[in-house]
Amino acid sequence: MARLRYVLCGLLLLRLADCAPCRFTGVKWLFTCKFGGILRSAFPFFYFRFFSLLLLFAFSGASFSQTTKAQLEVSETIFSLTAALNSCGYDSGLGDSLPLRQLVRADVQKAIANSPEAGKALKVLCEFRREHTPSDAGRDTSQYISLALDLGPPPLFKPTIAEADLPPDAAQVLGFASLLQGFYKAAGLHAVWQKHQIEYESLVRQFHDPVANLITETDLYLKLPFSNTAGSRFVVYLEPLLAPGQVNARNYAENYFLVVSPAKEGVPERLRLPEIRHTYLHFILDPLALRHAKSLKRIELLLNSVQDAPLDTAYKYDVGLLVNECLIRAIEARTIPGGRSNEKAQRDYVQHSVEEGFILTHYFYEALAVFEKNPTGLKDAYGDFLYNVSLEHEQKRARDVQFAAQAAPEVVHASKRSTPHEQRLLDTAEDRLSSGDPASAQKLALQVINDPKTNEDSGRALFILARAATLSGDMQGAESYFGKAIQNAHDPRTLAWSHIYLGRILDIQENRDGALEHYRAALTAGDPTPDTKVAAEKGLAAPYEPRKPR
Repeated sequence: MARLRYVLCGLLLLRLADCAPCRFTGVKWLFTCKFGGILRSAFPFFYFRFFSLLLLFAFSGASFSQTTKAQLEVSETIFSLTAALNSCGYDSGLGDSLPLRQLVRADVQKAIANSPEAGKALKVLCEFRREHTPSDAGRDTSQYISLALDLGPPPLFKPTIAEADLPPDAAQVLGFASLLQGFYKAAGLHAVWQKHQIEYESLVRQFHDPVANLITETDLYLKLPFSNTAGSRFVVYLEPLLAPGQVNARNYAENYFLVVSPAKEGVPERLRLPEIRHTYLHFILDPLALRHAKSLKRIELLLNSVQDAPLDTAYKYDVGLLVNECLIRAIEARTIPGGRSNEKAQRDYVQHSVEEGFILTHYFYEALAVFEKNPTGLKDAYGDFLYNVSLEHEQKRARDVQFAAQAAPEVVHASKRSTPHEQRLLDTAEDRLSSGDPASAQKLALQVINDPKTNEDSGRALFILARAATLSGDMQGAESYFGKAIQNAHDPRTLAWSHIYLGRILDIQENRDGALEHYRAALTAGDPTPDTKVAAEKGLAAPYEPRKPR
C-alpha cells in the first residue's frame, strides 16, 4: 500500500507538479505525501526520469521511507530556558514577536510575584547571565540555545552528552542548567507550558506548509530521493519567546538543528525560510564532502587564494567547508525566483558571494546550469563537480577578485571543538616548545586565544602559555596561566598536569599545603594515564625539587 501511495504521488507530480508532503504526529510534523503544494516550476525531462526511477523502485520491492528529512517541533526544554532569559531582561525583537510571547512573559512574571522562592531562584539565574555575558553581545543568547539543544527534558535538564563533548559556547554556560532546575520548579514553568502548549502546537500546524514546500522544492531541484539518511535528523524548533530576526542553527555530528521564532502578522519574513533552507543544504552536502575527501584534497591549494578574504577562519583552512558553502551559495543564486528573467539578481548574488571569499561560487553557478538539464542527481554529480574544477583557472579568477571588507556571519555553527586550523596552530606551538622556542609557542597560543570566533578549548592554549612562561623563567606568569588553564580546561590530561605543575611551583615557593591540594586534584581530574598518577603521587610523597643544572 505504501508503494502504491508513492506511485500515485509520482504520477500526479508529473501532471500537477504540486506535491507538498506532510503528516501530523503529536507535536511533530513528519513530511509524507499530500497534495496541494505550491511548486511553481515546469516539469522538464529530468523530473520525468527522476520519478520514473521512483516508480521503478516502488514496484521492484525497494523500500522508500514514508518521511522526508525534516521535522518541525516544539520543545519544553527550549521553552523553559528562553522563559528564564525573558524573565532576566531578554527583550530583543519584542515588537515583532507574536502576541503569545507577551502572554507567556506575563504568566511567568505573575508566578514569580506570587512566590518568594521563585524570585530568589530568578535572581541567581540573572546574576549568572550577567557574569557570563560574552564580549561579543551577538553571541549572548546563542550560547544558551546551544546549551538547550544539549539538555534533556525538565525538570532535571541533564546534559545529553559528556561535558567534555559540549560545544565550547554551551560549556561556558553549563552551570545555567542546574540553576534552571530550581527556577523551573519554583516558578511552576510546567504549568505555564501546559497552559500554552496548544498554542505552540498550532504554530507547528500553521508553518508546516511553508517548510514542507521548501524542503520538497529543494529536493526536486537537487533530484534527491524522499528517503531519509539513516541515523541523521534535520529538526526545526519553533520558539516564539526568541527574537523573530534571530536564527540559531547547530550541527551535531550527522544532526542539524534550527531554533527560529515566527514573527507576528505584517512582518515581511514571518519565518526565516532562507536560513532554514541554507541549513538544510548543509544537511545534504556536508556528508558528501566527507565521502569525497580525496577529491577535495586535490583543490586544497585554493585555500591560499582566500587568506586575505573576510571569511571565518574555518573556511580558510578547511577546503570542504569552503567548497560546500560556495555550492550552497550557487544553489541559492540559481533558485532566486524569476528564473532567466531575473538573471541579473542571480549573478549579483554570485558576485557578492565571491567578494566575500567564496571564490568557487561562480564555478558552481555555471556547473549547475548543466546539472539542471541532466537526469543525474546531486549525490552522483557532486564528485563530478569536484573533478571538473580547474585549479589553475580558479586560482587565476581568484587573483582578480577585490574582496569585501566583511562577510555575512555563517548560519550554521558546528559542534566540533576546534577547526583544523586551530588544531594545527596549537600542534605547532607544542612543537616549538619541544624544540626550545617558547617565544614562538607563546605567539601561536595567543593567536588562538585572541580569536573571538575560536572553537578551540582555551584550556590547552593556556596550558601552552604556562609552559612557555616556565621555560622563559617567568614563574609568576606560569602560575597565573596554569591557574587559568585549570578554570578553562575540559581535557582531563590538560587539567591534571596543570594541577601538577602548579603544585610544583607552590612547592618551590614553600607553600606545601597549597601544593598538596593540587596534587590531590590531579589524581581526581579523570586522566587515566600512568605518568599522571606517578607524578601526582610523587608530589604527595615529597616536595618537588627542580633539577640542578649540570
